[in-house]
Order: sequence, then C-alpha cells, then structure tokens
Amino acid sequence: MTRDSDALSDPKAMRALAHPARLMILNRLGVEGSATATEVAEIAGITPSAASYHLRMLAKYGFVEDAPPRGDGRERLWRPVDRPIRVGLLPGDQPDVRDAKVSLMLAFRREANEEAARALAGIDQESPEWRDATSFDRRRIRVDAEEMLRLNEAIQQLIEPYSLRSREEKDAPSGARIAEVQVNLFPVAKRPVPGLPTEDHDAR
Repeated sequence: MTRDSDALSDPKAMRALAHPARLMILNRLGVEGSATATEVAEIAGITPSAASYHLRMLAKYGFVEDAPPRGDGRERLWRPVDRPIRVGLLPGDQPDVRDAKVSLMLAFRREANEEAARALAGIDQESPEWRDATSFDRRRIRVDAEEMLRLNEAIQQLIEPYSLRSREEKDAPSGARIAEVQVNLFPVAKRPVPGLPTEDHDAR
C-alpha cells in the first residue's frame, strides 16, 4: 500500500475521515479551493450547520484549516491542509489501527467507484477528444511483491507532475480540466466457490 512515514496511523482520525460527507467536502475543497460551510454543504447534500460540524471535525484531525478571508471577512473559509493523505496496512498494526485503515480504504474505494460511475454515465455527453482520452482499464499482471512496489512507485512518479498539488491552473494548457486517475495494485485473492446449485427444481 505505502511505505510513507507520513501515512495515517491515528484510528480516530481515520474513522473521522471515513464519513462519506467529509470525504465529499474534502474532495470539493481540494478541487475547487477554499469555501464556506454553506458552499460545501450543497455538494454533500447536507445542511450548512451539518457541514460546519464536519469541517470542524476535519480540522480537529488536521485535514483542513482556516483559509485567508475574502471580501469583508465575515464568512469563515476553509481549505485542505497541504499534505497528501496516505494510508496503508503494516505488519505491526494493532487491531484497532488495522480496522480503521480498512474502513477508510473501503470508504476511499466507494467514493472512487461512484466517481467512475458518474463519468461513465455521462461519457456520451463528452466531446470526441475527451471520449478518446478516457480509459477504464483493468488487466491482470504477473509480478512478485518487489516488482509490484516498483510499479506503483513508477506510476506515482508519472502522475505527480499533473497532480493538482503540483500543477496550478495557470501552468496547464488551454482546455485543461480536472480529471481523475484511479490506481489499484493488489494481489488477487482466491474467489470463494459457491458450489453447484441444487437440482431440486420443485424447491420453493
């Protein structure tokens, strides 16, 4: 998953982040920049007061912070903390840490699946050039653990120059828009075998 020493390890922080509304809020801030509770509430489908609570929880665990004010400064603005969010299972993880990590990774996976499903549902409305550039790829590879780790590192290095953290809008070519890369590398788990169906056709 990751060997980064900055990876998340606090189970309370991971459980706080795993909330679907908080992930949507954090994603909104990361993509579109600083915002008020009212502005992020709509994307999460919650009330502004609920959004304010979720923002405070995200701030408590170091995922968001106050942003510079705008206008008359009467509204409280929030922005994501400038650090990547990484999580990975380690051999020495205590049970509560491992459970929190798995819950958070599953939450990440659900959000990613929803993002891909929205893109696929709207692909017919995209221009030919964007349809041609879009890829939903899945393939099996044959590697050992060290090769898979090196493959992941190579993919991350290839992506990083294009990430929102590395490339500002002014530095991107005309016509650039927000896109998403989803990378999953994992050893294939044995699929459970359900067995043959019963031949008792009269069973109800």
